[in-house]
Amino acid sequence: MIFDHHAEPVRTGRAGVNGTSLHYRTAGSGPAVVLLHGVPKTSYHWRHLVPKLTPHHTVVTPDLRGLGDSARPADGYDSATMSDDIAALMAHLGHDTYSVVGEDWGAVIGYQLAARHRDHVSALVFAEALFPGFGFEDHTALTHENVSSGMHLWHLGFYFQPDVPEMLIAGHERELITYMIKYERSRPDSATPDALEEYVRCYSMPGGIRAMLSIYRAMLVDAEQNREAAQRKLDIPVLALGGSAFIGDRNESQMRLFAHDVTGHVFDAGHDLAEEVPEDMAEVVLPFLAKQA
Repeated sequence: MIFDHHAEPVRTGRAGVNGTSLHYRTAGSGPAVVLLHGVPKTSYHWRHLVPKLTPHHTVVTPDLRGLGDSARPADGYDSATMSDDIAALMAHLGHDTYSVVGEDWGAVIGYQLAARHRDHVSALVFAEALFPGFGFEDHTALTHENVSSGMHLWHLGFYFQPDVPEMLIAGHERELITYMIKYERSRPDSATPDALEEYVRCYSMPGGIRAMLSIYRAMLVDAEQNREAAQRKLDIPVLALGGSAFIGDRNESQMRLFAHDVTGHVFDAGHDLAEEVPEDMAEVVLPFLAKQA
């Protein structure tokens, strides 16, 4: 369960949007901000950050298409379609303008949301992600540099192969998710038992792994979408956040290809900032969002 700053459980709901059904949580008051999680996580990833935001913002934390407790349709796992899901959800909830905070795949989807719905997104926080079409694929190569730096993303090629990953992962969701979550962090103990249980629960449900793999299998489509969107840079302020033990300042250098107004910050952390260093993250994100309110 996620709580607001009054230690009250946040409200939950479901919305039929863009041809699917999204589960979401919402709490707080003030200018709206939507938080987009990555993989293999759910909106529970934001549980530490939500109560730091709710005194100042109306916070919406959806489970992305196919993930968490959202529906698992057969298709629509490219980042543009998934960003349209979020735009439709925010409109459904009555939020005409809002800021976006995304991490991992949620950051790539957040960028597409800002690029495709420019009249509605006022600011973007882009945390710990690599862009398909702009270097993401380079880290799949079996090279000494990738392996020694901890950035050999071996799983991308594995996930892209049809059928075989589903066969091998079935019955081992807990082992895979625990490994992926802990390996990418400089603070493995921040992967608390409650979070791991929630992630394993959701990805072990029917279609959970299939939906996760579908996001990776849409990478070549994502690459084309990102190259097209990059032809017109974002005009909104962008805060690019990295963990020193993972993507680091590459978040900022990437975002400078996509936006005019980019500020960067690197934390002493790994890949999952909102669970590893939530206090530090809030200290950087809150003043940035306040400037846009």
